[in-house]
Amino acid sequence: MNTKKEAKGFTIIEVVLVLAIAGLIFLMVFIALPALQRNQRDTQRKNDLSRLQTAITSYTSNNRGALPATAAAWGTFVTNYVTINGNDSFIDPLGNVGAQTAMYQLTASVVTPLTGSFSSTTNQNIIFYSVGATCGTSGDTIVTGAGARKVAFRMYLEGGGITCVNN
Repeated sequence: MNTKKEAKGFTIIEVVLVLAIAGLIFLMVFIALPALQRNQRDTQRKNDLSRLQTAITSYTSNNRGALPATAAAWGTFVTNYVTINGNDSFIDPLGNVGAQTAMYQLTASVVTPLTGSFSSTTNQNIIFYSVGATCGTSGDTIVTGAGARKVAFRMYLEGGGITCVNN
């Protein structure tokens, strides 16, 4: 009696096809992952600006509507109201890159519009504040002459653009 032996297993074509599909899936994940992480860091930056906005509202309530008047007063404001006497962090989600420090730096600016783009070596942790101004129609502009009790905060986003909040 002749019995035909039937081979069990996958053909080389099937194996190559499965590996190609798996490779495409991994490629899509590795391409999408950095964009997802960048968007999450930008969301954290926007949340940090909202936190700063809440802190400035609290500060003005405790100081008869006045804003910090000097660079040193802004530093004290961050220590006392934003980081709650140094017990909380106020750092950029990217951390420190090169010579940049991880903690946000408040910098006075009346430049409108802000030009340029996000740079991890020059402006990733800088929050620009403009006293007497509110946010313009686009995030990169401010409108001055809003009164001494108004302040606009702007910062570059890693995914592109600039975000702005004001009290």
